Amino acid sequence: MVFGLMFAFTFPLYAFDQQNSTAALANWLGPKLQLNEDFFARLLFALAAFLLVVAAFIRTWASSYLQASVVYAAEVKSASLVADGPYRYVRNPLYFANVLMIIAMGAMMSRLGFVVAVLAMLIFCYRLIFREEAELQASQGQQFAEYRKAVPRLWPLPWPRIASAGGQAKWSEGFKAESWYWGFAAAIIAFAITLKLRYFFAILAASLILFWVSSTRRQNKSDSQA
Repeated sequence: MVFGLMFAFTFPLYAFDQQNSTAALANWLGPKLQLNEDFFARLLFALAAFLLVVAAFIRTWASSYLQASVVYAAEVKSASLVADGPYRYVRNPLYFANVLMIIAMGAMMSRLGFVVAVLAMLIFCYRLIFREEAELQASQGQQFAEYRKAVPRLWPLPWPRIASAGGQAKWSEGFKAESWYWGFAAAIIAFAITLKLRYFFAILAASLILFWVSSTRRQNKSDSQA
């Protein structure tokens, strides 16, 4: 819901700023690099698509170590501490991926939309991080305190900060949980190839619908088990 509202608010900001953020960057930086502005803009859209693929992979990797019911739970889950996979590099890989995602999506927005979207995502992620880490500190105590000292909060380092705890990734579960996120990457890839906005928005809308449907099914399954 938050992602949908974020997109619904930031994309229409073209009404106040009609210049696309990527085109503006290409027009400013292209001549300095002695590159054709149109070619450079397409290159930037391709880079945005690659960034979203990276974001989708990070979320899939992180979700492979958690159950989807934990990743998408409406309440904070702090019964255990996961310190494997991407969690050895950064404490909140899911939220780090969200920041990469909104930067990539910002390539499709106006300059104003890009700035508003990135700020909104940072506020959203840090609000959740502070809440979740307070719960983990309360439930895990010294174990989480040591983990917090060793591993950065949101901006990962290129090397692991702690030893593996021996957990195994369940990649099939990770891809199942994050299939909708890969749809975001597909949306920008489709635009980078065709430069047709209708393909971008059609795939983006389908991805959000997929997430809503899968979340509804997951919640119904959880309710029935309860």
